[in-house]
Amino acid sequence: MTLGKNYEIKDPSLAQAGRLRIEWAYREMPVVKLIRERFSKERPLTDIRISACLHITTETANLALTLKEGGADVILCASNPLSTQDDVAAALVEYGIPTNAIKGESDETYYKHINTALDSNPQLTVDDGADLVTILHTKRSDLIKDVIGGTEETTTGIIRLRSLEKAGELRYPMIAVNDAQTKYLFDNRYGTGQSTIDGITRATNILWAGKKVVICGYGWCGHGVALRAKGLGSQVIIAEVEPVRALEAVMDGYQVMPLMEAARVGDIFITTTGDKNVIDKAHFQLMKDGAIMANSGHFNVEINLPALESLAHSKRRIRLFVDEYTLSDGRHLYLLGEGRLINLAAAEGHPASVMDMSFANQALCLEYMAKNRGRLEIRVYPVPEEIDKQVARLKLNSMGISIDSLTPEQTEYLTSWEQGT
Repeated sequence: MTLGKNYEIKDPSLAQAGRLRIEWAYREMPVVKLIRERFSKERPLTDIRISACLHITTETANLALTLKEGGADVILCASNPLSTQDDVAAALVEYGIPTNAIKGESDETYYKHINTALDSNPQLTVDDGADLVTILHTKRSDLIKDVIGGTEETTTGIIRLRSLEKAGELRYPMIAVNDAQTKYLFDNRYGTGQSTIDGITRATNILWAGKKVVICGYGWCGHGVALRAKGLGSQVIIAEVEPVRALEAVMDGYQVMPLMEAARVGDIFITTTGDKNVIDKAHFQLMKDGAIMANSGHFNVEINLPALESLAHSKRRIRLFVDEYTLSDGRHLYLLGEGRLINLAAAEGHPASVMDMSFANQALCLEYMAKNRGRLEIRVYPVPEEIDKQVARLKLNSMGISIDSLTPEQTEYLTSWEQGT
């Protein structure tokens, strides 16, 4: 339902429900709360136009409200067609933040919404997957002259940005928020771990105990999913291409084997790699009847959907987020959430407590970009160490936890080479 030229949502009557859920999430975001309180006084983003392409969730709403409190003119669009929470989108419009997102929107609408967000002629961009940045660098490059910089939330987007940088095509400075320790060690591991299991459980109502769970990729997201599946009694199998990660998985107590071997025995397959066609036609042909597949990577390319469609004799939607593919030999394979991010397609995404740190990094990095306007080289930057540590300190303080500090003597010892035995 179109409500105006710069926003489009499903149903404005959902706004009150969205407001309540945004308030509930805010209770679990004490670091963002502290930043919002400071931003409201200092207004470090006054009159800066920000276009953000993010999952439209309660946590994203609290980030957007924090940026607005800091003086920014914020417009939002979804970073995935299935991740939008329609009540949150409606509430954001009521809060005065134009939002372009409808759960289940077509690819055509998805890109239309990104272009609407870019119509605001942004000075700062916030991305989750780099779709907005990619369109800005290709079809809307005329707008880049006004861009100060941007931030990227997730591994997939950073891979794309580094490729853009390596090709010499990056046109403005970016900060890789995903690479902050207070992001990937917590959001990727604990957030993805819990929310992926939650999404699959909601979609299927399966019992995890005793299931053979095959996890493709043992990065920090894979770490988290494996940890939670193991805790529920699953037999975890890791498929990896990186030898160090594979060795780590072995020493963490998991079985490690090629995916072609795992395809024969797995009950549940979960992709967390950021790459395409990880589960491919040859794997489908080996899977046993009843195998379930879900993706927890950013884009719906990790499970080869065209190959699965080509093998299927018939297809039906058996549950809300479960598609049953019947193959010519009578086997049934089950795809969850259309191969999109299962934690957001079938559940609510990461818990607010862990997104508190991720979005605190986002807010502080955008402030950093604004303060350093015109002084940063065009490249992909890590999150400044002082911001990373500040977020950790604030999170510990919010939990009532204090830690020790080095004495001057200890600091001197650690920074000198003269002192030995």
